[in-house]
Amino acid sequence: MIKHHPLQNTSSLALEVHQLSVNYDKIPVLWDITLEIEPGKIVGIVGPNGAGKSTFIKTALGLLQPISGKIEFFGQPLKNVRRRIAYVPQRETVDWDFPITVRDLVLMGRYGTLGVFQWPRQSDYTAVEHCLGIVGMSGYASRQISQLSGGQQQRVFIARALVQEADVYFMDEPFAGIDMATETVIMNILRQLKEKGKTVFVVHHDLNTVENYFDWLIMLNMRLIACGPVTEVFNPDTLNATFGKSYALFDAALKLSQHKTKGMPE
Repeated sequence: MIKHHPLQNTSSLALEVHQLSVNYDKIPVLWDITLEIEPGKIVGIVGPNGAGKSTFIKTALGLLQPISGKIEFFGQPLKNVRRRIAYVPQRETVDWDFPITVRDLVLMGRYGTLGVFQWPRQSDYTAVEHCLGIVGMSGYASRQISQLSGGQQQRVFIARALVQEADVYFMDEPFAGIDMATETVIMNILRQLKEKGKTVFVVHHDLNTVENYFDWLIMLNMRLIACGPVTEVFNPDTLNATFGKSYALFDAALKLSQHKTKGMPE
């Protein structure tokens, strides 16, 4: 049975979404989404291509306007808590040829705390250096962003989000096209954020790693298929409802892969 956990007292929720619907040019992308997420969780957002995963994030961030519904963070509308929210977009959406250094890109994460016409303070630069150290990019601070590899670009984007010192982080496919070392670094950072009570939302495609990476899951395919602890909602029924034939192909490939790993005959 597909589980939807009941709504609780909104004052303690990191995110509450109620009857959210979003259209693109009158074409429905998300329909009647209702869910809640408590603080201190690493939340995976999974679904097939075109399921509305990125749309969900962008709507929560106020980058897209829904046709109906309500979104709140900690019981407040986005406009009241915007500084508590950080965003890591897809790398492909960024112009990496823009002439800016790694340090300056990360410093952009502090702009939300600066007043109009106020220059960055020493504390801002100190925070930038600290976050570059966390992601292992201190030695690249003066390098132009165009000179970075895909994994290095993603680390810098994570640092820009960390320097905001937010309470909620939205990350759109942070593991896409990066090396395993960077993926490990990012996951360690996400777990540290969780330990500090932060809430992290991650659009994710690799079903093999869902159980190891996330403790909560949002499963989308235009509508909400399931939302809850990974141990309860990540199962064949919800996967079939979310991915359909795509899941059947994945399941067959996974079984073949396990057989090869175990040295079993094909």
